[in-house]
Amino acid sequence: MLGAPGHNGHDAAERAQEQTAAAAAARPSSPRGLVLASAGLLHRGDVDGARRAADEVLSTADPRGDAADRLAHHFARVLARRVNEDRAAAGDVVAAAPAPAGGAPPPAPRGAPTATAYLAYNQIAPFLRFAHLTANQAILDAAASGGARRLHIVDLDAAHGVQWPPLLQAIADSADPAVGPPEVRITGAGPDRDVLLRTGDRLRAFAGSLNLPFRFHPLLLPCTAQLAADPATGLELHPDETLAVNCVLFLHRLRGEGEVATFLQWVKSMNPAVVTIAEKEASSSIGSDDCPPDDLPRRVAAAMGYYSAMFDALEATVPPGSADRFLVESEVLGREIDAALALEPGRVGEHTWGFEAWASAARAAGLSPRPLSAFAVSQARLLLRLHYPSEGYVAEEARGACFLGWQTRPLMSVSSWQ
Repeated sequence: MLGAPGHNGHDAAERAQEQTAAAAAARPSSPRGLVLASAGLLHRGDVDGARRAADEVLSTADPRGDAADRLAHHFARVLARRVNEDRAAAGDVVAAAPAPAGGAPPPAPRGAPTATAYLAYNQIAPFLRFAHLTANQAILDAAASGGARRLHIVDLDAAHGVQWPPLLQAIADSADPAVGPPEVRITGAGPDRDVLLRTGDRLRAFAGSLNLPFRFHPLLLPCTAQLAADPATGLELHPDETLAVNCVLFLHRLRGEGEVATFLQWVKSMNPAVVTIAEKEASSSIGSDDCPPDDLPRRVAAAMGYYSAMFDALEATVPPGSADRFLVESEVLGREIDAALALEPGRVGEHTWGFEAWASAARAAGLSPRPLSAFAVSQARLLLRLHYPSEGYVAEEARGACFLGWQTRPLMSVSSWQ
């Protein structure tokens, strides 16, 4: 079972990844081995050697090749950029990069992916849809049990709003004709006001087509630290509403355990009917005493283990010449890899915590588990069968949460709390 404590399949997968990393390091001529060698050299202060190893990967590993080449190319690109930044900070002249194999993708952006890349990711891979579908069902279950005629959703990462049309449709379809549908209000948070306004316009138009009473309030958050410092800013709460707080791929952006604790305590103080948490399933070793955040070689090896499963999944389910796949790997996964290797001291990060750590933080803040319904889990499995037909993707329930994985490797978890 993917999410079982001490899951033998997961442990075996991690052991296999460690053995693969060790074997690759022993064969530094392989793209993966060169990436690990570059990380080791950079960690030891050999900037020139690190750049040579990264440049060799960039000149030989094709970002349009097989999954192994694509994975190595993206890691090498991030390491090469890190070398350049270190050199520039020291006042050194930065040499031009070698001609890339197969035509390099554009540099991975430091900010959010473009709308085109985000929507492509939503189409070709199940991770976002799995998180949205499962979280939505938890919200619907809470709304149904609460019996209120008004539902207020605080969405901490509204982005382009793709999570909410299915939920609005489900609410409209299940409404009692005698009394009509309940009112839905979404407070959508994000760093870009224009994106939030466009998202609100689209959702209002969609709700209008369903004759569903709907309001959208944008909550501009230039940075997540602002929310932790003054979380009540911009929120309007009413006692006659069922309150849902949606944290899909949000908590890892908070800077440190203290900020996570402050945020979750604020969430608890609002007495929500449901809190949905969806996050990547990081390697349990990252951030531990055995693998501190400043140990770049081990962090690179652990992140490569995680993303090798992601790239293998795309290779098995998406044609190699797919423009959407190339875009997603360049903008979405490339940005995530960049974040994984540029972890700031004290920051939680995208690859430091797994489900147990998030669950522990939620309990410490006074939240209680709200187990997902059997229907939520069956919906997740149906999503995979209908839209991502492959024997590799697996959705399983464990410890009250739902896990999505590739073969034996859990990659994402969704849980709900109250």
